[in-house]
Amino acid sequence: MHLKQVQPSNNSIPGSFNPDLNYTLFNMFDDLILLAKGGLVVYHGPVKKVENYFAGHGIEVPERVNPPDYFIDILEGLVKPSTSSNVNYKELPVLWILHNGYSVPPEMQQSAAALASSPVELNIDTQAIFDHVTEENSFAGEMWLDMKTNVERQRDIILHNFMRTKDLSNRRTPNVLLQYKYFIGRLGKQRLREAKMQAIDYLILLVAGACLGSLTKVRDESFGAPGYTHTIIAVSLLCKIAALRTFALDKLQYWRESASGISSIAHFVAKDTIDQFNTVIKPAVYLSMFYFFCNPRSSFADNYVVLLCLVYCVTGMGYTFAIFLAPGPSQLCSVLVPVVLTLIASRTDGGKFLKILVDLCYPKWALEAFVIANAERYYGVWLITRCGALMNWGYSLHDWSLCLCILLLIGLGSRIIAFVGMLSFQRK
Repeated sequence: MHLKQVQPSNNSIPGSFNPDLNYTLFNMFDDLILLAKGGLVVYHGPVKKVENYFAGHGIEVPERVNPPDYFIDILEGLVKPSTSSNVNYKELPVLWILHNGYSVPPEMQQSAAALASSPVELNIDTQAIFDHVTEENSFAGEMWLDMKTNVERQRDIILHNFMRTKDLSNRRTPNVLLQYKYFIGRLGKQRLREAKMQAIDYLILLVAGACLGSLTKVRDESFGAPGYTHTIIAVSLLCKIAALRTFALDKLQYWRESASGISSIAHFVAKDTIDQFNTVIKPAVYLSMFYFFCNPRSSFADNYVVLLCLVYCVTGMGYTFAIFLAPGPSQLCSVLVPVVLTLIASRTDGGKFLKILVDLCYPKWALEAFVIANAERYYGVWLITRCGALMNWGYSLHDWSLCLCILLLIGLGSRIIAFVGMLSFQRK
């Protein structure tokens, strides 16, 4: 197909040319990109202005020589520019940077300084070169450029995700629901390929439930609180580590796809939706061993509901660790946070500050829900013991629904923080 036949459709046609390109065909292109060795840009602009640009630096195309062939030979170092130009082909990327007013990278500052001291008059601002080099070499200049770059990058991310921009490509992008449907299908296939890993997670939960259930001795005076404390630590640790895989393995893939215009909301919600399968199944897997080995007085359904809310809570925290931290620190936090917070939440003595700190720990609300569900099953002569124990711990039989709501709110808040971090946080 001839290029002029495609031109009326207003489509962009990228192409690359080889040596011995016909000059007529070369002039049919609108824009030209010339790259030096290493992928450095030497020229990016209209084809009609490329000869004038190089002529401004003393590089004249000889008569009866094809301009694109001549430029390629110069960039390869096969042909030296004319004697009227003191420019080396290795300095052409620096000239393009200075021509556009960009900051000179540290590895090119020596070449920029050499150009500034060159006796040959070039079509560039010599004072601008010294300003760029001085700004780059100074500590304050580096700090200012780094801060400016970060602000501009964050602005672009916010504009991309929250603002509507004019699409000049006339491309029809699927809406959020269609992208969500696509991500659900893709993630579902990925989970099927990871079935062995999922089976290992369930097996570990079964073993943990059997071990903790057989080792825990339920005493009526404590309403099974020690066993539930160990349950909170084990389930939180295992579910957080499993949740790290959701966002830690494909960060680079997400950054590339988000730059091409995918919906971040559809991406995040689809991953969370697929993980809800584990949120529903894992409590049942753990309780299938722990409940029948431990045999508490509370019903299986009550324990399942509490564990369901707990898994939802810690999964959101796992998302946050995976997005904000590197793989090593995120795994360390997934192990230490449940243990430390559970030890704090199990403290019943202390001052006002400790009580406030305990209320901020999610294990406190999970443990309270477990104990209340078990204490409700004690009647008769156990009423006095039940009231004394609950008063000592600061629990109330009417707060069971409140505990579950707080766990769900912590899980939802963690997901919101993880989503905001996914949009704005990108490690270098």
